[in-house]
Amino acid sequence: MDDAAQAAQTIAKFLQAFTSSGGLRLRFRVKARSIKQKTSDSLGSSEGPHVGSSAAEEGVGKDGPRALYVEFTGPDTALLTSRNGEVLNALEHIATKMLRLEPEQQDLVSFDANQFKANRDRQMRASASAAVERVRSTGRPHAFPPMSSRERRMLHMLLAESGLPTASSGEGPGRFVVLYPKGADTSAPYNYYAADATQSPPRRHDANQVRNAFRPRF
Repeated sequence: MDDAAQAAQTIAKFLQAFTSSGGLRLRFRVKARSIKQKTSDSLGSSEGPHVGSSAAEEGVGKDGPRALYVEFTGPDTALLTSRNGEVLNALEHIATKMLRLEPEQQDLVSFDANQFKANRDRQMRASASAAVERVRSTGRPHAFPPMSSRERRMLHMLLAESGLPTASSGEGPGRFVVLYPKGADTSAPYNYYAADATQSPPRRHDANQVRNAFRPRF
């Protein structure tokens, strides 16, 4: 990311338009963190009752690569984190597209609300550990629910420590990670019913339900 301050301004304008047009009771803060030095600098925060904007400081990003973090607070954060953070992840994805980040750079932008992702990461670690034990004891593959590309990458790294093979299957928002027993063929698409009849297939979320949640309130 060449200019973290300008990128923060771009994200702030997008989020201000999003929250104001939806009548959402949300505040947000955009922060830049030096990847090399592990330090944080606040680029601004919102103080209004419904929306917020960030005023980026001069000189941000001069001492190395910066990652941008957006933190949401307010009464309507539950709308962002419901359904496994579907809307939160969608906003993050839109932001990376607006900044024209390459796939390998998309982890430079992260959105969170009331520590949802931090708690989610802890849950993912516990889920990965349980899945490893399950696959080793049953000798059958285990499929995780659909998740964002960021979470899939994290899950692949967590599972790699077990020495068991993993692969992603599915398409779009329904893409998910599968953990296989050692020596299993991971090249073929995963079939829930053929592999394990006790598992339910991952559900694709109904986009209309998400749209209805953000209809203007009168």
